[in-house]
Amino acid sequence: MSVSSARPKGLEIMKRILIFLAMAGACWATASAGVSIDEKTFGEKLGGWTKRANQAAEYPLSGSSYRTYKPEVSPTPDGGIFVSVRIDHMRGILASDDHAILEITINDKGTIVSAQSNIAIQGRAITSDVIKGGTDTAKAAGVDRAVQIGTDLVADLSAKLLREKIVEAGRVSFPSVLRHNYNLLFQSIRTEEVAAVAVGEPAAPASAEPKPGGPKLEVKPYGDTPKPPEIPVKP
Repeated sequence: MSVSSARPKGLEIMKRILIFLAMAGACWATASAGVSIDEKTFGEKLGGWTKRANQAAEYPLSGSSYRTYKPEVSPTPDGGIFVSVRIDHMRGILASDDHAILEITINDKGTIVSAQSNIAIQGRAITSDVIKGGTDTAKAAGVDRAVQIGTDLVADLSAKLLREKIVEAGRVSFPSVLRHNYNLLFQSIRTEEVAAVAVGEPAAPASAEPKPGGPKLEVKPYGDTPKPPEIPVKP
């Protein structure tokens, strides 16, 4: 067999291998645990998605008015999600609004592993450090870690705002508004466990439902059994 005729066969084999790997990856991806944000619950706790063509919620907090937009969610390589939320400080018609972005990374178990935020005030950008938690994934530890991440995030932003000599009430309370949204996002995390099934592995057969048997037996009361009618004998 010539080299030229062997090459197409080799390419065909490689093509089949790549298709198989792609199908295997898709199968495992759809079978893994699902993490999501309950957007409806998150919006209801902010007053409802009734503003900006039902894409935002507006609410008062600490004597000022704020606007939160629906979260943008994208998957992470480890099966978790990355959540980004825009929050505006509404300063009125005669003044430009301030803006903030809250970013949270959630792992495949529904635990917050990191958070970061940046605030834009009159052209000045104030960005927090990336606040990370520990490595314990236990349920109780996950709640404690989420609380600690939120606390550290607010402390970091508040300290940087203080260095910028920000004194306007609505701006000073911006970190607290971010913490409020952070807490509501945490309460809106949803997880759904799905059993993983390998490619090519046959699914478990459904349990067979019992088929109806013959006619139900008639149970006669205890006593003498009636004799069958006698058949007359022909002479």
